[in-house]
Amino acid sequence: MPRRLPALLLAISSATRAEGPVIPATDPVLEGLTRDALAKSPDYARARADLGAEQQLIPQAGALPDPTLALGIQNDGFHSIKIGVAETSFWQVVVTQPLPWPGKRTRREEAARAQVGAVEARVDRIRLTVTADVERTYVDLLLVHDRLDLLARLENLWRQAEATVRSRYEVGATPQSDLLRVQLERTRLRQDRIALEVEKRTAIQALNRLRAHPLDELIPTWRRLTAVPTPALLSVDEALTDAERRSPDLALARRAAIAADRRVAAAQRDRWPDLSVSAGVMPRGGIEPMWLASVGITLPVFSKKGSAVAESEGRRDGEQQGEEAMRQVVALRARERQAALDSALRTLQLYREGLLIQSNAAVQSTLSQYRVGKVPFISVLEVMRGFLADEDGYLKALADAQRIGIAIREVSLDAPPGLGTAGGITASSVPGPSESGAASGTRRVASAAGGAAQPGAATSSGAM
Repeated sequence: MPRRLPALLLAISSATRAEGPVIPATDPVLEGLTRDALAKSPDYARARADLGAEQQLIPQAGALPDPTLALGIQNDGFHSIKIGVAETSFWQVVVTQPLPWPGKRTRREEAARAQVGAVEARVDRIRLTVTADVERTYVDLLLVHDRLDLLARLENLWRQAEATVRSRYEVGATPQSDLLRVQLERTRLRQDRIALEVEKRTAIQALNRLRAHPLDELIPTWRRLTAVPTPALLSVDEALTDAERRSPDLALARRAAIAADRRVAAAQRDRWPDLSVSAGVMPRGGIEPMWLASVGITLPVFSKKGSAVAESEGRRDGEQQGEEAMRQVVALRARERQAALDSALRTLQLYREGLLIQSNAAVQSTLSQYRVGKVPFISVLEVMRGFLADEDGYLKALADAQRIGIAIREVSLDAPPGLGTAGGITASSVPGPSESGAASGTRRVASAAGGAAQPGAATSSGAM
């Protein structure tokens, strides 16, 4: 057998994990996508508009009630106007200014400010969610790009392998089945490329939808998933502190409790009566005018202030319990994400330090045995497919780690994304379409020697 095939296979298999130059942590493409999405997101725009409207309630809460202007006339008799003739006949102009009991306006303004804080936390939640949606979809796009690169290298391998096997078949050194099997693998590659191109188009359309651009607008990116820095694993205490500090949901619950407490203080102050001052002048024509000045106070005869205080206290207690419940959820999710990230990082380490090295060694050993005729060509195909399955699993593990890191930055209340199947592709030669979304699946086929793909073997966990 010519020595060209083993050398070729080893060179290409060694190149399948080439990660290229490390790109800086900042990604201008991702930054632009995120900036566009935040600028065009209707949910984010609506939240900011609500915040602006809520801020306008602060001066309203602290303002004095509007004064009342009263105009009137008092006249002696019904037959003629006696102003200027009778001393008790006059025009009347009276201005009355209500004056809330000292401290009421301050309490109401404090409650309004606290409510603005809650709305600010809601705006922050939407901002983080929009950003995370863009980042997750971008990871899907990078994963598809890397899988397409893997597919391109594999297509080159089978194309050159077919030429070598054909030359051996023509001289009778190998059976026709070897040639047919190589042709079968190349046909499967074309099928898988179609599926990956669909995933790529889906990811691009999802990103363009998030930033309100034409759905089929191209998104150029040179970044590779293997060059994106993996998230750092924090200690449990650091993760809890970070999550509690940055969580918009916990901030919203906390500020809602503060606002409820401020409303209790306002309701307690509202139990005091309000005052009013009035001043007026009564012109009497040619007679010297009269004037008046008075001070009034509300009488809490029919007041429901006690019930209002009890209502506010009940709502405050509920908000405080809600804050504690939210703190527990945030802490739980922080622990879960750290555990998931630890698992993902250990899986990546296993790939780098074990699986990929061992798989490559198996390829070399099998190729050496095939060269001297100790194993059939189907063994070479199987180990090569296993090696590429490990490469695909490694890419999936990288994507899992990035998605967990995105959830950490988002401080999401959702459970951590599930980790992909450790092996990625169990028996197929390339990644393929996904059931669960763009750029997250592979096609699972039968691993029996010379067997065809088995129908119904796709899984919903991302491996097919």
